[in-house]
Amino acid sequence: MSARNLWRQVRQQLYAEGRQLITIRPSDRPWQMPFAAALASGLPLLVGAAFGRVDYGLVSSLGGLVFLYLPDTPLHHRMVSLMASAFAMIACYTLGIISHLLPAGMLLALATVAMLSNMTCRFYQVNPPGSLFFFMAAAIGAYSPVELLQAPFKVGLLALGCLLACVVAFVYSLFILSRRLPRPVQPLPPASFEFVVFDSVLIGVCVGVSLLLAQALQLHNPYWVPVSCLAVIQGMSLRAVWEKQLQRLLGTSIGLLLSWGLLALPLDPWRLALMIIVLTFIVETAVVRHYGFAAIFITPLTLLLAEAVTLGHGSVSALIQARFVDTLLGCLVGLVGGVCLHSPRFRAWASPPLRRLLTPQRPRQAAD
Repeated sequence: MSARNLWRQVRQQLYAEGRQLITIRPSDRPWQMPFAAALASGLPLLVGAAFGRVDYGLVSSLGGLVFLYLPDTPLHHRMVSLMASAFAMIACYTLGIISHLLPAGMLLALATVAMLSNMTCRFYQVNPPGSLFFFMAAAIGAYSPVELLQAPFKVGLLALGCLLACVVAFVYSLFILSRRLPRPVQPLPPASFEFVVFDSVLIGVCVGVSLLLAQALQLHNPYWVPVSCLAVIQGMSLRAVWEKQLQRLLGTSIGLLLSWGLLALPLDPWRLALMIIVLTFIVETAVVRHYGFAAIFITPLTLLLAEAVTLGHGSVSALIQARFVDTLLGCLVGLVGGVCLHSPRFRAWASPPLRRLLTPQRPRQAAD
C-alpha cells in the first residue's frame, strides 16, 4: 500500500470519527421527563437547605436518581419496575456503606455489586443507564465517611429519596399517559449464559481491576475510576465502547473546565440545590441525543452530588485534576475490558471454563 493510499484511509477514518462525534440523534423524549427527573433529585436538596443539612439532602438526592429507571410502559408495569429499581438502589447503597465499615472487603464488595447489578439488568432487559447508577450508589456509599451507628440513618435517607422519586414518577406518569400512549410490555427474551452471566462476570472483574489500580496508585476517593470503567464497558459492541470512551473523555475534559468555573462561585445550599436541578434537566434532555455533550454537564453534576459536603475544604484545582485522572484511568480499563468482551477468540477461551464452574453437569444415573 502506497503512502498516499494509507494517508487517504487515515483521513477518511478521522473524518468518519469526527462526523460520529458531532452527530445528534433524534429523540421523542418529552421535556416533562427531564423536568420530573430534576425535581426527583432536586427536591431533597431544597428540603436539606431549608433545614440547614445539605449533607442529608445529598444522600436523599442520590436516591432520587432512581427516577431515571422509569420505563415508558403502562402505569402498573412502570411503577412496579420503578419500585423494584428503588429496592435495588437501596440494597446497593447499603452494601457500599457496609463495605466502608469493612475496608478489607471493599474491592470484592464493589466488584460483586457491579457483576450482580449488571446481571440483573441484562436478565430483565433494563434500558440505559442500566447498572450504572446502582453501582454508583454503592461506590459513593463505600467512600462516604460514616460510623457504624450512622449507617441505618444514611440508608434511611437514601430510601426516602427513592420514595420521593416514586411519588414524582407516579404524578408524572398520570400526566404523560393522558397525552401519550404507552409502549406495550415486551416479553423477556430467553436469557443466554453468554449475554447475562459471562459478560457480567467479565464486567465485574474489570471494575474490580480498575478499583485495584486506583487503590494501588493511592488516588483520593477513587470511586470515579470504576464508575467511569463501568460507563464505558457497558457498550453493546466494541464500536459502541470506543465511541463512548472517546465521548466521555472529551466531554469530561470540557466538563471539568465548566466544573472549575461553577465551583469558583459562592455556593450556598440554595444555589447548590438549584444548580443540581438545572444540571439534571440539561443532562436528561441531552443524553438521548448526544452522550458526549451530556457528559459535559454530567461531570459537574456528579462532582456536586459526591463532593458538595467537602467543597471549600480543599483546592478546587486539585479536585478537578483528580477527577480527570480518575476518568482517564477508568476509560482505559473499560476500553481494554471492552476489547476482551467483544473478542470472539477471548470468549471462546474464557467462556467454557466459566460455564463448567457455574453450571456443573450432573452425573448420569446408572441404568437399572
